[in-house]
Amino acid sequence: MLKPIESKQGKVSDSEWQARRDLAACYRLVAHEGWTHLVNNHISLRVPGTTDQFLINPYGFLYEQITASSLIKIDVNGKMLEESPYDVNVAGFIIHSAIHMARMDLHCVIHTHTVSGQAVSALDCGLLPLNQSALRFYKRISYHDHEGISREQSERERIAADLGATNKALILRNHGLLTAGVDAAEAFHLMYHLEKCCQTQMQVLAANVPYSVAPEHVLESTANMFNAGNKPLGRRDWPALMALVEERYPSYKN
Repeated sequence: MLKPIESKQGKVSDSEWQARRDLAACYRLVAHEGWTHLVNNHISLRVPGTTDQFLINPYGFLYEQITASSLIKIDVNGKMLEESPYDVNVAGFIIHSAIHMARMDLHCVIHTHTVSGQAVSALDCGLLPLNQSALRFYKRISYHDHEGISREQSERERIAADLGATNKALILRNHGLLTAGVDAAEAFHLMYHLEKCCQTQMQVLAANVPYSVAPEHVLESTANMFNAGNKPLGRRDWPALMALVEERYPSYKN
């Protein structure tokens, strides 16, 4: 059985408590979509008002079991900054910390090992512009070559360099998907569309028949439309998604 977790409501700042609720809700939404991998992988969120403190899941919880109070505060090297009956998968935070350290504009990072995401990560062609939704990532998605299980801190520099200064989506070759956003809403919004694009691509390729791609000027103009103004994404989706979590998974806010 899982060990009891003491509530942190009233014991952390209001801004941190809201961040905890948002992150716990994001974990539940990822589980709701079926993107989980048992107790593995992470969604991390920078603690508001800090540059080097982050909230992350306790090692040993399914995403369906994450609550605002069970989230653990850590530093950029994965060291726990508060007491918890659970540990943190420090090795798994290497990828996240690479993004958090290099991109102060991005505060939430989601990493998944879905079947479709892993399948596309193994293709030399990467993500193809096969449908309108995929065009939000056209020439705006990065790739990082597989180096084995990410346990070496030296890999962080290469991950950050591969993501670059402006992209918010990364395909870890032979591994999985990663999205990052200014908050949980944007990171989830990007992962939702990236995952759907991967699913679509694998179905198109499985048909084993010729497929079409729009002309270059259409691809680029559509990508510009999706990314116009560089405004945070997911703002319209998030209230409805939070309502869904409140209705179906209300324990997230404990």
